[in-house]
Amino acid sequence: MIDIFGVPLLALLGQMLLGLVNGSFYALLSLGLAVIFGLLNVINFAHGAFYMMGAFAAWGLLTWTGIGYFGALLLVPPLIGLLGLVVDRLLLKRIAHLDPLYGLLLTFGLALVLEGGFRYQFGVSGESYEVPESLQGALDVGFMVIPKYRLWVIVVSTLVCLSTWLIIEKTRLGSYLRAATENPTLTQAFGINVPLMISLTYGFGVALAGLAGVMAAPIFQVAPLMGSNLIIVVFAVVVIGGMGSILGSVVTGLGLGLVEGLTKVYWPEASSTVVFVLMALVLVLRPAGLFGRSA
Repeated sequence: MIDIFGVPLLALLGQMLLGLVNGSFYALLSLGLAVIFGLLNVINFAHGAFYMMGAFAAWGLLTWTGIGYFGALLLVPPLIGLLGLVVDRLLLKRIAHLDPLYGLLLTFGLALVLEGGFRYQFGVSGESYEVPESLQGALDVGFMVIPKYRLWVIVVSTLVCLSTWLIIEKTRLGSYLRAATENPTLTQAFGINVPLMISLTYGFGVALAGLAGVMAAPIFQVAPLMGSNLIIVVFAVVVIGGMGSILGSVVTGLGLGLVEGLTKVYWPEASSTVVFVLMALVLVLRPAGLFGRSA
């Protein structure tokens, strides 16, 4: 048995796999935050609540209508994104001209209201959600056994993150979005519906949180506080990667998941704080973040 600094290789690889699964959720959630902040300059503290609602929506579809996991993957993100559009139209539009701090306070209050409502309805213990039958079991790759569902989460999250980055950075639609946020008056003069694009951007960022919630349901307990337990770490990921940096959120989310997994092996006591220590170091050495642009 090969040991690396006193830890068996198989145990180390298994812990890195778990870290990469967590990193996939960090990447997907921080991507939604980065899209919303980078294009709309809104610090969306309700992101964790939308993630929680995505998980509950998947559970509700299965429990009340019999629609399974793959159906939820198709239905839940647009539904949560539509809710995001309503929030943008009814609430965020009214404070769009104010300091971004007002957006943070508004979405923080919205998160408390949503979580409180779900706690009143479902309690704090949460609900269980089975892994879909086609993704149960594990793959034996010779040197380790990999659970199929966790491998699915890593692959899907990575593909969604990279696809989003390509759309925003490399397509005409992405250029329209960036132009609409940097100079909305000039962009509107070219016949582009800027308010609609901004609302759709917020809805898309929220839909990513809903997608992450669906994929998290079979792994974590579907509970009202599952978003609040994760959102602080996700904000740290966004800060380290660079506020508003799409690529930074993806790379940093996956990377910090691996770092967290390795820390659990070599220094378990520090695994819950290593992300915040790294955030403090990055803020001291590079305040704009690893992939952010300095002012």
